Amino acid sequence: MKITKISTTAVTVPVEPPESIYKIQEKYAGKIGSKKPPTWLTPGISPHDGINRRATRMFKNGIYSIDYVFVTIETDDGLTGIGESATDIGFFGESLEAVKFGIDNYLAPGLIGMDPFDRELILAKMCMSHARQLSAARSGIDMALHDLLGKALNVPVSSLIGGRRQDKVLVAIEVAAPTPEDLAELCVGYVKQGVRAFKLKMHGYPDEDIAKIKAVREAVGDKITIRSDANQGYTVKEAIEVCDRAEKLNLGLELMEQPIAEWDLDGMAMIRNSVKTLIEADEAAYSIYDVMEIIKKGAADVILLKIGKAGGLYNVKKISAVAEAAGMQCVIGTEWGLGLKVAAKLQLATSTLVRDAVEFSEIFMHDMLLAPPNDTIFGLPLKDGFLSVPTGPGLGIALDEAKVNRYISEI
Repeated sequence: MKITKISTTAVTVPVEPPESIYKIQEKYAGKIGSKKPPTWLTPGISPHDGINRRATRMFKNGIYSIDYVFVTIETDDGLTGIGESATDIGFFGESLEAVKFGIDNYLAPGLIGMDPFDRELILAKMCMSHARQLSAARSGIDMALHDLLGKALNVPVSSLIGGRRQDKVLVAIEVAAPTPEDLAELCVGYVKQGVRAFKLKMHGYPDEDIAKIKAVREAVGDKITIRSDANQGYTVKEAIEVCDRAEKLNLGLELMEQPIAEWDLDGMAMIRNSVKTLIEADEAAYSIYDVMEIIKKGAADVILLKIGKAGGLYNVKKISAVAEAAGMQCVIGTEWGLGLKVAAKLQLATSTLVRDAVEFSEIFMHDMLLAPPNDTIFGLPLKDGFLSVPTGPGLGIALDEAKVNRYISEI
């Protein structure tokens, strides 16, 4: 089997949470069906006058939206695999134009004629597996390859990357709101819809952040998992202070993600050695080489895995193996997606040793562009807080072409 063609389709999808999300957020969003919900309503957006002290979100033409590139790989056997790259100029540093152009003109041409099973060679062809450049672009090709290989062997992607440990995956989501009361009420609404784990988006102000964690804990009870994401917003001393206060108040904070700047591994190590709360690396952990440096420095307890960040499923599995060898744990984080990425994360979660709750904020960002009956797999209400792992060949789901065509982006 040989690769004969790799094509891309660019889409731009405005952030418009599904109707079930509006029912939770009606108090804040106003009329259901509004095209512009306040940005702090969106899971993953950090509020404090619109930003936190270090992290910002990019808006396209004044509207908060997410750009994607679908990648289709065709072979001489007539089989097709499909993947998606979610662009994020603020996180990956890759715009829609950069991802599509990078795939079409740099990555894809060199793969034509190759055997899709030669994954190591394909990684080497795609500009070094450890590079941060074009990681989102490479991840779309990698996902399409795994979908293709699963279809070729008539097995789910999980069978290609470690097998099946579980049939369902516990869902965590990111939440943000301007006040402790708002955040607590928002989380209570999600709990009623089946969510049992939250990552609270912090914005670098210790007193306010502690008040939010405390309010949520009091509102949802002791059986709900609470994590926090500082988005690099603290100083070393502030991060230690927040963890210390959370521990003394017995708030059950499972972990703190990326408390300080990604380049300050010495500072991360100081925080980790000063607190009981688990410290998680996200922006500091793109590749196996990044993770090795974190291990050498003792800078984190947990590594946040992202398919787009690592450049694909194949690289994520390598990162998780390095972390496991060092006695570290992994969490699978939120990545924007229109259904394919969600399915890929479910396949990854069931085949990899990770902490229980996998972050799926993307299913609450906008509708998934999936064809029936796949379109009912993701979203609220969750079944006891879990999503089921697709069992069909490849990723196990299919796109709805009519839905995709509504969002085609001309670039």
